[in-house]
Amino acid sequence: MKNELIHLNHISKSYDGKIVLDDLDLTIHENEFVTLLGPSGCGKTTTLRILAGFETPDKGSVIFEGRDITSLPPNKRQLNTVFQNYALFTHMNVADNIAFGLNIKKKPKSYIEDKIAYALNLVGLTGYEKRSVTTLSGGQQQRVAIARAIVNEPRVLLLDEPLGALDLKLRQDMQYELIRMKNELSITFLYVTHDQQEALTMSDNIVVMNQGYIQQMGSPESIYNEPENAFVADFIGDSNLFPAIFEKDELITIDGAPFPCVDTGFGTKKPVDIVIRPEDVDLVEKGKGLVSGVVTDLIFKGVHYEMCVDVNGREWVAHSTEPCAVGNEVDIYVHPFNIQVMNKPASEDEEAVRTDE
Repeated sequence: MKNELIHLNHISKSYDGKIVLDDLDLTIHENEFVTLLGPSGCGKTTTLRILAGFETPDKGSVIFEGRDITSLPPNKRQLNTVFQNYALFTHMNVADNIAFGLNIKKKPKSYIEDKIAYALNLVGLTGYEKRSVTTLSGGQQQRVAIARAIVNEPRVLLLDEPLGALDLKLRQDMQYELIRMKNELSITFLYVTHDQQEALTMSDNIVVMNQGYIQQMGSPESIYNEPENAFVADFIGDSNLFPAIFEKDELITIDGAPFPCVDTGFGTKKPVDIVIRPEDVDLVEKGKGLVSGVVTDLIFKGVHYEMCVDVNGREWVAHSTEPCAVGNEVDIYVHPFNIQVMNKPASEDEEAVRTDE
């Protein structure tokens, strides 16, 4: 069992009367890679800034290793932040940028030189010491910003959408670099992003946020495969999100058509929401499925084809390595295990980002 490192204890924060965080309660353990994921304005960056000490909560406290650090200034916290714009000093070379914090702390010259060499090796920039940061690519600048943070030996590294300005290939490369660094450094990472794929790729745990609330916390697998409400189901990955009736244990109906499932305990004849991932929608021959429809769209996505199927006016999305031509009549089959049943939203905050109804 990992030790508790950080506890954001019932944090609330407002700006100009608008609530940004509403009684947020979050625990982070040592050596975890935790991602705060959500749409713009959900409160994830404010959460990071409160933890870093750049903002003060209206209510609640920040607990670090059992100590209340809510009023502690940023430079007194065992945390370092890497921002989206990197915040590098353009009049300094790479080595001076990395050494900035160590010089402020008046560390010995030999110690600083050793730390610079270690950090540059870690981020793959050995030999770049004298280069001006203005001559570096976006990915290289991002590595310098990370090197500057890690030479201070923080217990926690805070990253606020640091890959947002990079192109897709470089962003994917840096995701793996961050995972490697996290494992080598044995420090805790708290990462902010609105990119679902980024969160699923890198995280030990994901915290899905919306409207200042935590919607769901868990491993990438549990968040993707077992969303707790419509918002999470729709925000994480592609999904078929439909209203349904929970007829009885292990049986639902979608638009009147029966679909066996594995869920129990939702009652009888109860309205629910269900999510079915496109990769779990099988297009089969007529007469071998649960409902029938017509293929209306076919798109090649590289690793798979995406097909839209009209079933009595409701659009289903299916992913498959085998294409099915537009206009074909098909049946849809879904394995009972791949139907995730959810209670109807208790509030507007739990509703889907977009609806297909």
